[in-house]
Amino acid sequence: MSRIVFRESEYEVVPSIQDKTLRINLNKDIYGSFAEIGAGQETARHFFRAGGASGTIAKAMSAYDKSFSDAIYGTENDGRYVTESRLRKMLSHETNLLEQRIDKSQNSDYLFFTYANTVATIDFSKRYKGHGWLGIKFQLEPNQKVYNEIILHVRFKQNEARLQQETCGIVGVNLIYGAFYKHYEPKKLLKYLYDHIDKDTLEIDMINFSGPHFEQVDNRLMSLQLIKNNMTEAVMFGPDGNNLLPAALLYKKNILALRGSFRPVTLVNIDMLNKSSNIFMNEEKVNQKNTEVIFEITLDNLKAHGDIDEIDFLARAELLSSLGHTVMISKFQEYYKLVEYFHKYTKNRIGLTMGLNNLIDVFDEKYYRHLSGGILEAFGKLFFKNVKVYLYPMKDPSTGDILNSDNIKVHPRMKDLYKFFKKNGKVKDIEDYDENNLNIFSRKILQKIADNEPGWEKMLPEGIADIIKERNLFKNIKVSEETFPYKNILS
Repeated sequence: MSRIVFRESEYEVVPSIQDKTLRINLNKDIYGSFAEIGAGQETARHFFRAGGASGTIAKAMSAYDKSFSDAIYGTENDGRYVTESRLRKMLSHETNLLEQRIDKSQNSDYLFFTYANTVATIDFSKRYKGHGWLGIKFQLEPNQKVYNEIILHVRFKQNEARLQQETCGIVGVNLIYGAFYKHYEPKKLLKYLYDHIDKDTLEIDMINFSGPHFEQVDNRLMSLQLIKNNMTEAVMFGPDGNNLLPAALLYKKNILALRGSFRPVTLVNIDMLNKSSNIFMNEEKVNQKNTEVIFEITLDNLKAHGDIDEIDFLARAELLSSLGHTVMISKFQEYYKLVEYFHKYTKNRIGLTMGLNNLIDVFDEKYYRHLSGGILEAFGKLFFKNVKVYLYPMKDPSTGDILNSDNIKVHPRMKDLYKFFKKNGKVKDIEDYDENNLNIFSRKILQKIADNEPGWEKMLPEGIADIIKERNLFKNIKVSEETFPYKNILS
């Protein structure tokens, strides 16, 4: 039965799973197919049990045997079946069958849909928790040629296959219901996917909307919602603006990551990345084909000036995408958490590019007081055997001296610990840097843009200033009072 929950500052009735399925079943215009692999036919089962399913379900099927599945949907190049590629083949195949076999001349108001999932639930060893791809291809207007589409990836956190199957079925119902009755509010549709599901039982780490009714939806903003709503810890999107599944992108890859505000991206950022990339590519067992380079922004950075400004976020994303880079948004304030996240997907080389002031913060004990093992526990995770820091120097504002790993000023208690990691090659200086870039700071550039001062253009990569001017980016950004950029460096 329906229940009352607290949503967005007001009480709202949340339909039960049976209410949702019955509403769809009783809608004479909604008609489609279900194809579910790996977690039973849990979604279709809800529709059958609600009653009136004959007016909604054209077909419900599972093809568990790989040979049967390949005969129906084709083979997969990598031999894996729980993939986005498999899901898309399922959606396309079943939608084509609907159109071929259902005579719309007798059902001119039909709104076709295909729901599909391909899922692997937890195994007997309990080592692999289970994950899956879910999607729906659907019409919102009769005879609509180009279908709308919503595709998402989930990770299960429950320790029983039966519970994961039940959760998968509920998410599927929420997705189908949301597609038809909440499509005009994509941000709310995201939240409603968790109706009747506890957030600690399921993670949604990727979602993409496409089709004529989602032309105004920016999938990067949808990624941001996943982070803001605590649905996942990190999201990624590519240069084309579409969301990427971190696990698929990072799996068994070498990873080089640069953290920053990129507000806007500057010549310093590009020089840091290019020079550290040159070093990283020459490391043992690293090759360019098997390496991902990532620009990472933390959620705390996006919140640095209060609530997240979506326009500001998109401005940063737009500029990085224009340079052809992959962007990651994460909840990992500490670097060791970022490395832990990468280690979920790869055992290969990991490089962290950072400025000298960032490295000083890494050696500040206050960030690790919540850990029972303190800074030693954090460093055991951060400086794993395949992790190195590539250090970009800074200029001492009072003396003009160049500060690097040899003359860095860490807290006296941390000196011996720092020397240990440096001696063991965990910290490498970027030596062929461009000294002209050491006087460039994003905050000063933002101030110049806000004040219409000239000269900031030359501090940015080629073409970036033109985009900022054409799209009027950062014009309404409030720049906080300038703070001393080297407050942690001088002892």
